[in-house]
Amino acid sequence: PMPTISVFFGMTITINFFDHNPPHIHVAHGGLKALIDIRTGEVLAGGLSRRETRYVLEWVEEHRDDLMQNWDLAVQGKPTFKIEGLHDD
Repeated sequence: PMPTISVFFGMTITINFFDHNPPHIHVAHGGLKALIDIRTGEVLAGGLSRRETRYVLEWVEEHRDDLMQNWDLAVQGKPTFKIEGLHDD
């Protein structure tokens, strides 16, 4: 199973163990899925609604360093850590 890194606004963010480059996260929401490049925010595959995409990209910007640390752990098969999600302000 893929480690869950964060859950917010109904979206589940995961990173695969031993996954392929470029560094990316998997996002699932309401039956939709997307792969998002951690470094660029580019949607590599799949897609979400515009609103969900905006939320995820904002979150990736805020947590890029932590996401890259998690990526480095996951590709070595090591345990990952949770990252706080976005909040309704």
